[in-house]
Amino acid sequence: MTPDDPTTPPGRPLDLPNISLAPKVVLHDHLDGGLRPATVLELAREVGYPDLPADDAESLARWFRDAADSGSLERYLETFAHTVAVMQTPSALRRVALECVRDLAADGVVYAEVRYAPEQHLARGMTLDEVVEAVLAGFRDGEAEAEAQGRPILVRCLVTAMRHAARSQEIAELAVRYRDDGVVGFDIAGAEAGNPPTRHLDAFEFMRANNAHFTIHAGEAFGLPSIHEAIAFCGTDRLGHGVRVIDDITLPPGTDLAAESFDGVELGQIANMVRDKRIPLELCPSSNVQTGAVASIAEHPFNVLARLRFRVTVNTDNRLMSDTTMSKEFYRLAQQFGYGWADFERFTVNAMKSAFIHFDERLALIDDVIKPGYAVLVG
Repeated sequence: MTPDDPTTPPGRPLDLPNISLAPKVVLHDHLDGGLRPATVLELAREVGYPDLPADDAESLARWFRDAADSGSLERYLETFAHTVAVMQTPSALRRVALECVRDLAADGVVYAEVRYAPEQHLARGMTLDEVVEAVLAGFRDGEAEAEAQGRPILVRCLVTAMRHAARSQEIAELAVRYRDDGVVGFDIAGAEAGNPPTRHLDAFEFMRANNAHFTIHAGEAFGLPSIHEAIAFCGTDRLGHGVRVIDDITLPPGTDLAAESFDGVELGQIANMVRDKRIPLELCPSSNVQTGAVASIAEHPFNVLARLRFRVTVNTDNRLMSDTTMSKEFYRLAQQFGYGWADFERFTVNAMKSAFIHFDERLALIDDVIKPGYAVLVG
């Protein structure tokens, strides 16, 4: 046994009920990928959207999960047609944002950066600004409710541009325009193949010129070239997923991916740069399996990257499609790699250090919320 072994006393057992009590930080969570199935059904009825693949919440939840289990990022992304379709009014966006905060707070999340693509919510006449204002209003509603219930949470958002479209400059300007109201950064997302991040250099240059943060979906489906471009040419602050950085790490034959140390590994130039510069990896274990970025949780490079001291963070990506929560992601990793409370405290501090809010706010959450919260669990 090691001090981090979840079966080792003292400390509470590392099971789902206790994990739900642990303070958690999520940096990579999509608003349109986290709706409650019942809400999708109700909003579809309100707006007259007839194309849902199921007519009860349980069946709809199962459909989203099964449809996302395709092993293809492109097919995975197709499931969002249904959630985006019912998020086309200010009231719908505000409700979805409020419920997002409720669900994260109930799972013990104390800080969240939730992302969405404003350009996908204009079908019924909203402007980009109206989309952002509705979502921010919902986040504020949720924060106030959580505070009143004794489960305070701070929620900020990233506005995302679709990498196959041509509105990234507008979205970057939107991020800067609302930077003092709750938008803390910019992102690009969508199918990586054929849509390199360098297509959006103007937007990234605009963000840098305005001293603003951004992350880039890279290294999920397309591998090292995507990571290289995101870092070397675009100057990203974080890597959305970044899981394929493992392709630049040579492991000895027969290496046990669940080992506690990795001797004899060789890091290539990209992997060394990611680690040396402490570029955060927004890893999403369950989603990475669903999209085919990795074959299984057992084969996920999370443990290799964590033990080699990359700045790994744990994230949900899309809670609806992956039928997941932060607690479930922690539990799956604990079951597979034998992590204990000290490991999850480190991953959580990693995430908080990497957040796009100011240093004093990050430090306060680490010192006043995260560390005391884990101290209670360790005993």
